[in-house]
Amino acid sequence: MGGDNTSGAEGIGGAILHGGRLEAAAMRYPAARLPWIDLSTGINPVGYPVPELPPSCFARLPEVEAVLRLEAVAARAYGVADAAMVAAAPGTQSLIDLLPRLIAARRVAVVGPTYAEHAASWARAGRVVREISALDEAGDAEVVVVCQPNNPDGRVVPRGALMALADAMAVRGGWLVVDEAFADLADGVGLAPALPHPAIVVLRSFGKTYGLAGVRLGFALAAPAMVGRVRAALGPWAVSGPAIAVGTLALGDRAWLAASREALGRGVARLDAMLERAGFDIIGGTLLFRLAASETAGRWFEHLAAQGILVRGFERQTAWLRFGIPADTGEWNRLDDALQQYKG
Repeated sequence: MGGDNTSGAEGIGGAILHGGRLEAAAMRYPAARLPWIDLSTGINPVGYPVPELPPSCFARLPEVEAVLRLEAVAARAYGVADAAMVAAAPGTQSLIDLLPRLIAARRVAVVGPTYAEHAASWARAGRVVREISALDEAGDAEVVVVCQPNNPDGRVVPRGALMALADAMAVRGGWLVVDEAFADLADGVGLAPALPHPAIVVLRSFGKTYGLAGVRLGFALAAPAMVGRVRAALGPWAVSGPAIAVGTLALGDRAWLAASREALGRGVARLDAMLERAGFDIIGGTLLFRLAASETAGRWFEHLAAQGILVRGFERQTAWLRFGIPADTGEWNRLDDALQQYKG
């Protein structure tokens, strides 16, 4: 889930903050141009077209068979050989919070800077957490957490390096947790085909790729024994009826995903060009966001906010800003105008 806050991410009010807090931004910048444009999240700006859902989705408790169908569709979508290695959950964040309750480990290493909730969840559980910059710094960690591709810079660790670490962790009873929140739109980075593996847990997010973050749907992919523990810990009816219905439909629509990937690719190229014309250096990113650097990033943030455009700033990396992809022509034009109007 590599969600929308990163280690040291700056925000409005609170220790760990996430993108998309437009109400808080509106209170902080009451004179901003309206309506606000939210480029602070890594969520697809053009979401999957949700059809009218049957009333039973809302009126009845979710059926076990419906959840199993969803998990089977997810297994095919993610390249998992057996649906017994897939557990549906109410968003990846719930799984990030759950794993420290299921894995007995004292020492945890998180490859960062990255999504800050990973380190926070293990720390809340009383574990000793270190941020490392590369896998070879993991040392004696019993759990290693990697976001693949990484948020916010889009870094991708070679699959061979991940598998070598997973094998080593298995020998000593450790775990490799791989958050693949943005992997739907990246080629060849998923570890699902390596399952079942005794040391690998993969987390997949639904809402980011499909532009439906409010649905709250995510998946844990792991060997059947671990998936069984996840399901038991989540308890009955963990995923809502509407989420099951929408997720089953969208995850089976590979044509929509391919078309969205193509459109986002064009958007990324356009955004990179706009930012470079404005004087930013492009550090990286994914098809859902771009990370750019400027010595005047703080002033850029304030200027864009005054124009009603919310982006992501960073507390530790003060020269960084992260930009989501505009949704339509109007948003593209407003961003372009705001970039051109900047006076430094």
